[in-house]
Amino acid sequence: MDKHLFADNILNWYAKNKRDLPWRHTNNPYLIWLSEVILQQTRVKQGLPYYEKFVETYPTVKDLAEADEQSVLRLWQGLGYYSRARNLHAAAKFVHEELEGKFPEDYQELLKMKGVGKYTASAIASFAYNEKVAVVDGNVFRVLARVFGIATDIASHKGAKEFEVLANSLLPDQQADEYNQGIMEFGALQCTPQKPNCMYCPMQSGCVAFQQGKQKELPVKIKKLKIKNRYFHYLIFEYQKNGEVFLGMKERTAKDIWSGLYDFWLEEKPALQTTEALLGENGWDDKLTSKWVIGKQSVAYKHILTHQRIQATFHHIEIPAEQAGTEFFSDLHFFKPDEIVDLPKPVLIDNYLNKNFF
Repeated sequence: MDKHLFADNILNWYAKNKRDLPWRHTNNPYLIWLSEVILQQTRVKQGLPYYEKFVETYPTVKDLAEADEQSVLRLWQGLGYYSRARNLHAAAKFVHEELEGKFPEDYQELLKMKGVGKYTASAIASFAYNEKVAVVDGNVFRVLARVFGIATDIASHKGAKEFEVLANSLLPDQQADEYNQGIMEFGALQCTPQKPNCMYCPMQSGCVAFQQGKQKELPVKIKKLKIKNRYFHYLIFEYQKNGEVFLGMKERTAKDIWSGLYDFWLEEKPALQTTEALLGENGWDDKLTSKWVIGKQSVAYKHILTHQRIQATFHHIEIPAEQAGTEFFSDLHFFKPDEIVDLPKPVLIDNYLNKNFF
C-alpha cells in the first residue's frame, strides 16, 4: 500500500471513529504521561476510572511527587504490575526535584524518566509536543504486520527494529500526533486481535493479510510465556482484645510480585495442604503453638498473573494477645480491620478481606 494513502486512511478513519477520552483533550505532558502509564497492560475501560482518580487526587506532578508511596500504591490497587506505580512515583519526584517541576520536552529527554521506555516517550513527545516520532505498541505492530504483510517475529530484536523503521517512514509531515493516536485506535477498534472488521475497513484493497487470508497468522509472535505455578498458604494470625479483632499483616519487601503491598504471613509450598499439616511441617515451638486455636481454612483461591498462576488458601489461627508482641511475630503488624482498609494490598488479599471481614 502507498505510504501516503495509508496515513490519509488512518487520519480520515480516526476523525470519524475516535473515542472521546479525557487525555485526548489536553497537551499537558503530565496528564498524557499519566494516561500512558495507566494504560500499559490495561484496557481503556478498566484504566479510565483509575486515570480520573489519579487526576483528581494528584492534579499536578508536584502533587504526585509529594505523596507517600503507600498512598500511590493504594490508589493503584487493582491495576496490577505495581512496578508501574512505583516508577510513576519515582519519575514524578525526578521531575519535581531534579527538573524543578519542568516536564521534559522531547523524546530523548523523556527517556531519562524512570519507567519511560521508547513507546511511552514517543507517545508523550508526539501527543504533547507534536514531535515527529512514531509510536509503536501492540496495536501498531498488528496493523502494520497485516497491512504490509510482515511476517517477522515482533518479539525479536530484528522485528522491533523493522517495525520501528516502517512506522517512522509512514509518519505524515503534519498531524503526527493525530496520526499516532489514530493508528493505535485503529488497531484497538478496527484491526482487532480476534475478528477484525475487514468488511468495512478502509485498508481492505491494499491489505496483504486480507488479500491472502492471513489475518489470524499476523502478526507473528514466537516468544511464548512460561507460566509458573505457585501455592500460597496465608496464615491469618489474629487475636482479640477489649472486644476488638486484630489481624497480623506485613509489607512485602522482597524482589517478587506485589513489593510494597501488604499481605499476611506467607508460607509458599509445592502444593496445597491442611493447616495442621502445614504447622507440623514447620516444626515451630510447641510452647508457642499449644496456645493457638486453629480456625477455618478457606477453599483455594485462584489468581492469574501474566507469568504466574497462584493458588492460595487462607488459614485462620487465633493467638493469645500477649504473643503478638513477641519476637516470633516481629515481622507482623497487627491492625484492626478498619485500619487495613487504607493499606495497599494485592487484589487477592483485598477480595478475601472484603468477603470475610468487611
